[in-house]
Amino acid sequence: MTAATGHGAGATAPALLGVLGPHGGPAALIGMAAAVLALCPAGLRWLRVAQREHYLAGSVSRFALRWWGGRPANLVLALVALAGLVLTPRFPLCALAPAGAVAVGPIGLGLRGRTSPLVPTRRLRSLAAVWLALQAGVVLVGVAAGGLAAFAAAGVVVAPALLDLACALMSPVERGLLAPFVRSASARLRRVAPTVIAITGSYGKTSTKHHVAHLVGGARRTLATPASFNNRAGLARAVNEHLDEGTEVFVAEMGAFGPGEIRQLCRWCPPDIAVITAIGPVHLERFGSEDAIVTAKSEITETASTVVLNVDDRRLAALADRLAAQVPPKRVVRCSSEDHGADVCVARDRDGTTVSVWVAGERLAEGVPLGAGLQPGNLACALAAGLALGVPAPVLVERVPGLPAVPNRLNVGLAPSGVHVLDDTFNSNPAGARAALAALGAAPVGGRRVLVTPGMIELGPRQAAENEALARNAARVAGEMVVVGRTNRRALLAGASATGLATVVVGTRPDAVDWVRRNLGPGDAVLYENDLPDHYP
Repeated sequence: MTAATGHGAGATAPALLGVLGPHGGPAALIGMAAAVLALCPAGLRWLRVAQREHYLAGSVSRFALRWWGGRPANLVLALVALAGLVLTPRFPLCALAPAGAVAVGPIGLGLRGRTSPLVPTRRLRSLAAVWLALQAGVVLVGVAAGGLAAFAAAGVVVAPALLDLACALMSPVERGLLAPFVRSASARLRRVAPTVIAITGSYGKTSTKHHVAHLVGGARRTLATPASFNNRAGLARAVNEHLDEGTEVFVAEMGAFGPGEIRQLCRWCPPDIAVITAIGPVHLERFGSEDAIVTAKSEITETASTVVLNVDDRRLAALADRLAAQVPPKRVVRCSSEDHGADVCVARDRDGTTVSVWVAGERLAEGVPLGAGLQPGNLACALAAGLALGVPAPVLVERVPGLPAVPNRLNVGLAPSGVHVLDDTFNSNPAGARAALAALGAAPVGGRRVLVTPGMIELGPRQAAENEALARNAARVAGEMVVVGRTNRRALLAGASATGLATVVVGTRPDAVDWVRRNLGPGDAVLYENDLPDHYP
């Protein structure tokens, strides 16, 4: 009996090795099938990231590294996937490990998305098709190489990298598909012939665009690009769908994710008046340095006859000098929120709620109401653009008190609970965060002051230091800080620890809102500074 049992066990081992071995047939098919099935949830996750990151090649892999290394549970899943990948060439059923890990992880990155759901646009569908073709190519190589399960497992593990490759391959295709719309927009601009005011900057460009449209709109028929339509597709769409005959002024916001982008926009939408609002470390991880950001943003000045610059920024002050000295010189309008001798200056009065306006060193107005959250530097640039158009200064200044608030840009309100709320969630940068904290400190309340933030992003190597500084600065005006998410948690907590600022850690923005509702009441104030979409860890 014992001998028979031993013989059975001995026979089972070779049979099992035959199934698990590299030429096991069924095992390889099972491993491949598991890997292919894992591509379904993986695709939903990473295609959503690609869409949210504007299909920029490299962005999906960057986020994948953040997610897989951000939580202990995800790190364990990543190690399981890598171990299975190493073992799969010898034991094909080990492909189940990377397939399972990729199917369930990274934990926290949802399939559907809470704040940034996947939108099945034509572009997304095209990208998905190319990505699946690349995945199929990996499997076919596995068939030819005799390692079907191993290659299929490797394909699912490197799915983010293959998706980045698909983004790179589709980029010239998308540019070609967009070309007819750009040509149509260019022709419409030439036919309607409005004066084009183009606005860029690391921050403040959207607010300044809205300011220009409001100030000039009282004297000229004006169109501004909607929302944040500031790239090639958005700008062309704005022109094709909204630029009507008789439009006198077209205000175009122009953004840049890299050098050369603004120059390309200006080739078919050449500005008559170019405005640069500010330079800061926003998108630093893409540009590498603030000097590179200046170079990219200054492309907007190349075809403009008049250039409006916020010279409170020393880099823009230097650019103003270079443009004025070139041959032929540009007409440069220097703006400031500090220097009364600038061409246009808007400075806060002592009460903090009104401003005074100087033009060419002469005080034109004082005690002008400026809405909460609106920045004098942006208003100075907007006034300068209006003056460059030939709109009389009194007409422009008269419309300043009616400037509408820009949504989610330091808007102030009172919640039903009686809490004083400052909403600055559109985005965040070091200068804007300092202004928002100052507004929190000046809030007319006698109770608790709380900062709610996930921190600032896209600051490259300065991100940790800038978020530490944000927490340190918060300690001067706030008694508590609610840290949202994991992206900047370590840096924010380090800054809070150094100053003794009390902290609460929550997973999501809704969790933070629930905390505020439970803990704050009449006489308290809360600043919501930035809000990251949920494809951030």
